Amino acid sequence: MTDATPSDSTTPDYDEMTRDIADVPAVEVITTVAVHLLSAAAVNLGLDKPDSEHKDLDEARKLITALAGLVTASATEISSFHAAPLRDGLKSLQLAFREASIVQDEPGQGPGEKFTGPVYA
Repeated sequence: MTDATPSDSTTPDYDEMTRDIADVPAVEVITTVAVHLLSAAAVNLGLDKPDSEHKDLDEARKLITALAGLVTASATEISSFHAAPLRDGLKSLQLAFREASIVQDEPGQGPGEKFTGPVYA
């Protein structure tokens, strides 16, 4: 019978593989969180694949609003180099939400629009 425990030479050193959160620049933390919000909202809008069974507009609204707040509040801190693509992704999600909604929100009342202003195509 063999020992199922790996030897010390094959065991990964997780302390070396992980980064201390103090070493991660704020711009990286902010953009990573924003990308997670973008991805989750896209899935809840059903944009992940045709005939997605994950469509949940209520959840998408919450995620888009959180993303709009984060992007708006952090734009001056992360520079336009990082903020511009996040704003583009946010606008795309807001437009996709408007298209997916059966009952249309008034201009300025859609998800995140209290932070971004009304979104038009």
